[in-house]
Amino acid sequence: ERWLSKITLAQTFYGHFFIEHNRGHHVRVATPEDPASSRFGETFWSFLPRSVYGSLKSAWELEANRLKKIDKPVFHRSNDVLNAWVMSIVLWGVLAAVFGWQILPFMVLQAVYGFSLLETVNYLEHYGLVRQKNARGRYERCTPSHSWNSDHICT
Repeated sequence: ERWLSKITLAQTFYGHFFIEHNRGHHVRVATPEDPASSRFGETFWSFLPRSVYGSLKSAWELEANRLKKIDKPVFHRSNDVLNAWVMSIVLWGVLAAVFGWQILPFMVLQAVYGFSLLETVNYLEHYGLVRQKNARGRYERCTPSHSWNSDHICT
C-alpha cells in the first residue's frame, strides 16, 4: 500500500503527502501543530501555502526521525520522501522522453491542480475544528466531531 500511494502521488510530485498525512496529520489533526487543519476564518488561499510547506517540512522531519531510530542517514535509499520524488522524476522524465519537453508545462499544471484538490479536502474536512487539551496537557482523543467527514456511500 505504501508503494501504491507513492505511485499514485508520483504524477503530482506530492509523494511526501502519504507520509505526512498518515503519520503527521492523523496524529495532530484539529490542533494548532497540524499544518493540514484549517483554522476558523482562514481562507483557502492562506491555508494552501501553509499546508503545502508545513506538510513537506513535517514529512521530511518524520522521515528523518524514523531513519535516525534505525541508524540510517537521512539521505538513504529507504527514505520514503526521496523514493517518492525519484518516482516522480522517473515518471515525468519518461513522459518528456515519449511526448517531448512540451508536455512539462501541462504536467506542472495537472500536478498543482491535483495536490490542490488533496489540500481542498483537508481544508474542508477540518475547517475550524479544534481538539481541546485535557488536564494532563494532552490533546483529547480524536473523534468524528473533529472532522466534517461523511461516511455515506454516495460521498
